[in-house]
Amino acid sequence: MEPRTSELFGGVPGPGAGAGSPTPTPTPTRGSVRPPSASASATARAPAGRSRGAGLARVSSGRGLTSAPTPGSGSASASPAPCPSQRGKGSAAIKTGHKKAKSKPRGRNNPPFLPPEAEEGNIEYKLKLVNPSQYRFEHLVTQMKWRLQEGRGEAVYQIGVEDNGLLVGLSEDELKASLKTLRRMAEKVGADITILRECNVAYDVDSPRRIAEVLIRKVPDDQQFLDLRVAVLGNVDSGKSTLLGVLTQGELDNGRGRARLNLFRHLHEIQSGRTSSISFEILGFNSKGEVVNYSDSRTAEVICESASKMITFIDLAGHHKYLKTTIFGLTSYCPDFAMLVVSANTGIAGTTREHLGLAMALKVPFFIVISKVDLCTKSTIERTVRQLEMVLKQPGCNKVPLLVSSSDDAVTAAQQFAQSPSITPIFTLSSVNGVNLDLLKVFLNVLPPLTNSKEQEELMQQLTEFQVDEIYSVPDVGTVVGGTLYSGICREGERLVVGPTDSGHFLPLTVCSIQRNRSGCRVLRAGQAATLALGNFDRALLRKGMVMLSLEMQPTVSSLFESEIVLLFHAKTFRRGFQVTVHVGNVRQTAIVELIHGKEELRTGERAVVRFRFIKHPEYLKVGAKLLFREGVTKGIGHVTKVIMEQKT
Repeated sequence: MEPRTSELFGGVPGPGAGAGSPTPTPTPTRGSVRPPSASASATARAPAGRSRGAGLARVSSGRGLTSAPTPGSGSASASPAPCPSQRGKGSAAIKTGHKKAKSKPRGRNNPPFLPPEAEEGNIEYKLKLVNPSQYRFEHLVTQMKWRLQEGRGEAVYQIGVEDNGLLVGLSEDELKASLKTLRRMAEKVGADITILRECNVAYDVDSPRRIAEVLIRKVPDDQQFLDLRVAVLGNVDSGKSTLLGVLTQGELDNGRGRARLNLFRHLHEIQSGRTSSISFEILGFNSKGEVVNYSDSRTAEVICESASKMITFIDLAGHHKYLKTTIFGLTSYCPDFAMLVVSANTGIAGTTREHLGLAMALKVPFFIVISKVDLCTKSTIERTVRQLEMVLKQPGCNKVPLLVSSSDDAVTAAQQFAQSPSITPIFTLSSVNGVNLDLLKVFLNVLPPLTNSKEQEELMQQLTEFQVDEIYSVPDVGTVVGGTLYSGICREGERLVVGPTDSGHFLPLTVCSIQRNRSGCRVLRAGQAATLALGNFDRALLRKGMVMLSLEMQPTVSSLFESEIVLLFHAKTFRRGFQVTVHVGNVRQTAIVELIHGKEELRTGERAVVRFRFIKHPEYLKVGAKLLFREGVTKGIGHVTKVIMEQKT
């Protein structure tokens, strides 16, 4: 599939590409999505009289719970599993098997279900929690601690559901008693609960019953809040900075860009209204799911103290002449997700398609926000949605669009988005009148992390590696570097080495203090971004692209390396001697092509192993690292396969 990503970068589309081109999965009916597996799944059916374009999956506006994808089923269903009582009312219908049942009427309908409960992960099924014994209660608390650990501070409980996924439901009294027990369990572990949604299960008409989906969130201890990084992409003037200003400041825009003024870092950005640098903004959610931002005169320190979950937005540049800054932000800051902002009145224009291609190439999960809907008619918004749908369904993308129009849709979208890489939620909102802004906040609140606690522990057990992305000189503090801790643990007072210098050497230094999200922090763990104060260390010896490593790591550097690449787009032929700008993590440097193994030249869509040489100074590289190179319209992706050592310290 990788060569077809060239279609997003302006290359020649592959066979069958274009509007309504088929995907490898079975073609769904209009407004529905069906997984190719034989397991039962729900399909989304469009309400009568509403046109959204062929194949656009819109989740049910009912109150059903999420139907998670079955392992090995290909793309996941883009609809929740609603209650049977909602059938025939324009919401999603429950499917059992390959086809809709046409058998004789029965006195009892087939019960809806979810996939069986997984041993790992942060989702727990409970049939009922009514008056448990003390021994049972302690066991339940221990189980909740495990689920919270798996979700890095978050867990989702489905009440009224058996372990095999059958939606049995509870009576009103049983549900209240179960939620009361769940609150006691949460208090025992220092967490809070939030009821995401409830649903009637009425397949037995004699006694309608209810099920509930509950979010458990751990109150942060020692600033260990859940931190997700979201890169903000989109064409210039699409409303990226304005949207972030509204989310983080808590005030709507006046229609002339007032909300974005606090995000700009330079005078020329204020004058032109265009972002040219990378800026960071934070949006917090407390343990009850309430928004914590800069409103009510809060400071960054107060937000960090109050939040159980933090969303760090990385505001990137939209103009094409700042493309290298945008690529650096995507490769260096390791975002968990990307938010592609598209203006409703202009649609896919400018760098929108290119930013989409970058997210696809770097395998960053993305969702789409259509902004400025207050300026457009309903038909214009629908046209933009259809335009996005055509691009997302191309073979180069192969995504399943999922239009969010209610809070229930937002919860479903967040859960399925993290479970299946093929799901792409689409929001339509306005930063001026606030339409559907709450849906985006619900989505961000429920959105789970991509990595579990086990993967996090494995990274923390490795040696320390901190990538240097920014360098500052702060009065009374000294030299400060900003970046991301790729692996290991970093503490105040720890001795590390930084490099490589222009000669390929590493220099010793000491970490004096650490700040994370603008507040003090004593310990930094793998995957977290922070700034480190280095005291009187000479700033002139530092540059972007360096790494700070543990003394035991024995770092190696090189100017010569080989990569397996795919040439996404090139106007002519890619030959030996061609110079490109190479992005590998936080490394950004011009390199020359020294050798193409087995070929004399490359054309668009071709794959080969290429040897590069940095033209200025050696860099610290690791085998397997993702690589992206560019030069004008020439673009390619790949990964490092071999580092040819020339120097060692």
